[in-house]
Amino acid sequence: MTFRILPHLFFALSLAFAGHAAAAQKKSTPSAKPAAKSGVSEKKKAAPAEVYSVDPSGKPPEVRAAAYILLDANTGQVLLESNADAQRPVASTQKLLTSLIVAESGNLAEVVRVEAPDTWTEPSMLYIKPGETYSRLKLMQILLVHSMNDVARCLARDNAGSVEEFAQRMNAKARQLGMFNSHFLNPNGLPAPGQYSTARDMSKVGMAAYRNRVLRNTVSMKTMNWTFSDGRVKTFETTNRVLKNYALCNGMKTGYTNAAGFCLISSASNGNRDVIAVVLGAQKGAIWTDSYRLLAWGLANE
Repeated sequence: MTFRILPHLFFALSLAFAGHAAAAQKKSTPSAKPAAKSGVSEKKKAAPAEVYSVDPSGKPPEVRAAAYILLDANTGQVLLESNADAQRPVASTQKLLTSLIVAESGNLAEVVRVEAPDTWTEPSMLYIKPGETYSRLKLMQILLVHSMNDVARCLARDNAGSVEEFAQRMNAKARQLGMFNSHFLNPNGLPAPGQYSTARDMSKVGMAAYRNRVLRNTVSMKTMNWTFSDGRVKTFETTNRVLKNYALCNGMKTGYTNAAGFCLISSASNGNRDVIAVVLGAQKGAIWTDSYRLLAWGLANE
C-alpha cells in the first residue's frame, strides 16, 4: 500500500492558514458597481485544520457529508460510497456538465457575443455586458475556475439558442453518460424545482470531464487572468481549496447553494492511480476535509 504522508501534511498545514474560499453562488442582490468583483478575496482567519493521515490499516476515512462517492477515474470502480443514489441539488458542480457539452461541441476559439438574457441571473457573476465579445474557450475556462452564473447562461444560450434548449441537451448528455437519476433545468445549478442529481451520477460527469484534455487542463488551473472587453485585466483564483492546498489534487468543480449545501467534485493522481470524489451536502469547511480524505485514502489504497 502506498503511503504518502508529505502531501497529506502539506494539505492540512496549508488549509490551516488559507482564507475562506468565496461561495460559488451567493444569494445576495447583485452589486451596483459595474466592475466585476475581484476573484482574489481578502484573507480571513480560518479555523485550524485537522492533520489527517491515511490509516495504515486501510480503514476508510470518516466523511460527514450527506452523500459521497469515490471511484477509480480510469476504470469506474467504486471504492467508497454513502447515499450515492439519493436525489439532491448539486449546485454549481453541474457547470462541469455544461462545460463538457460546450467542449465537445468544438470551435472553442470562436468569438461569443454577450446578449442581454445572459445577464439575467444572480451572483456570483463576472458582470459581462450585452455586446461584449469573448472567446468561447476563455468563457469556459473562467466558468470552471471561478464559477460565474452569467457566464454559464452565456455559454448555454450560445450553444443551444436558449437556456431552456440547453437544459434539454444537458439531459440528453446525462442519459448518454448513464445518468438515469438526474434532471437538469439550467446550466449553472441555481435552485429550480425539479432539478436534481446524485453523487453517483455526478461522478459520471467527472469521469467524462477527466478524459477530456481541454477540461482536464482547465479544472487544474489555480488562477486565471481575465481580460475584459475594455482592456482591464483581473486575476481570479480557483474556488477549489483542495486544488490549492493538496499537491496531488488536479481539479475539478465546486458548488454551493442553501438548498444543496457545499458540494465538490474533485480528482487526484499519484502517477499510479487516478481517483475522483464527489461530495454533496457538506457543511462549510468540512467539504474540503471530506474531499481531501477521500482522495488521499483512494490513492493510498491501491
